Amino acid sequence: MKFIADGMLGKLTRWLRILGHNVKYSNRLDDNQLLTIAKKERRILLTRDLELYQQATAKGVNAFYFEGTDEAERLAQLAKRFGIKLEVDMTISRCPKCNTRVKPIEKEKIADKVEKSTFTYYNEFWQCPKCEQIYWQGAHWTRIRKTLEQAKENLKKLKKNEK
Repeated sequence: MKFIADGMLGKLTRWLRILGHNVKYSNRLDDNQLLTIAKKERRILLTRDLELYQQATAKGVNAFYFEGTDEAERLAQLAKRFGIKLEVDMTISRCPKCNTRVKPIEKEKIADKVEKSTFTYYNEFWQCPKCEQIYWQGAHWTRIRKTLEQAKENLKKLKKNEK
């Protein structure tokens, strides 16, 4: 399952990439370019633009329209519609910046590329082979886990309201 997100969904794009999904994104693409890429590459168009969503469905492009107001709500909607797992699995995680799969990297190889305190307190690191960004599960992971837990709660409510 591959996605393309409109310019209003940059934050959601990063979330989906962290969760391991291939998401094409640029805030420089106009509606026609989004529709062309979605159709040509068989990507699901993600949008908050109702007019774009209607154009997409009229042209036979698989599209999903968001009504949620925050990332936890949007992630829950996607999980319900497409069966997306709301868990981070670093073996499939992608670089939030460039969409390339991240790879584990030996701690010693990044000693001069991260802050000394980061190097001291963390043992597991991943690097994007394309843009060379380095990742670790630091303090920000508390927020990531909290958002994913909220998304799971939202998903339960969505499923309950369906019945």
